[in-house]
Parts: sequence; C-alpha cells; structure tokens
Amino acid sequence: QVQLVESGGGLVQAGGSLRLSCAASGSILRINAMSWYRQAPGKQRELVAGITRFGSSNYADSVKGRFTISRDSANNMVYLQMNSLKPEDTAVYYCNAEVITSEFVSRVYSSWGQGTQVTVSS
Repeated sequence: QVQLVESGGGLVQAGGSLRLSCAASGSILRINAMSWYRQAPGKQRELVAGITRFGSSNYADSVKGRFTISRDSANNMVYLQMNSLKPEDTAVYYCNAEVITSEFVSRVYSSWGQGTQVTVSS
C-alpha cells in the first residue's frame, strides 16, 4: 500500500506564492511520473503539472510561467512552487504518483479525498 500526503496549502492574496509538498510512503520500489491535479468548486479536476523520473515536466497552459514542479526522488517527494497566484487558482490540489511497488506491481496512486486547499483572494 502507498500513501500520498500533501501539505503547504493556505490562504494567500493575489500575486502571492505558495509551495505545496507531497510525500509518498509505503511499499515503494520506485516512483516514475508524479503530478499535481486541482479541482475547483463546480469544475472538473484538471492536471496542473507533471514530472517524469528523468525530470521532464509539463504544465497546463493556465499555469505556465507561474508554477514550477520539482521532485526529490531519493525521498519520494514532489513539490509545486506557485508564484503570481490568481483567484482562479483557488482549488483543492492533489498529487498523483505512478509507483512500482516493492512487489514489482505498477500502479497509479492518488490522493483524491484528501488534498490541500489553496485559496487566493483578490
């Protein structure tokens, strides 16, 4: 079993910054891709950013140039540095990890149902 726990959300004024963290723990042999999703009230969940095991990253158009995803593979962590925040960034943020477990099973784990709230005031 693998658990993902996010932290770092909060309330910030427009133009401010936050750094989200996600820690993966459990029966992990290796983590391939990691990503951040978000879901605002009344909206569909959307992919915000993703990063591969080799460090290649991709971003939603709405956050390009403002958000930066990074990872610490040795400690099974992924981060999301969010700068120049806008009210439309308000959402619950979730992390997601493509894991090779200690039993050599490949599976995607997500933190749906937990997440960390980011609220940006105008």
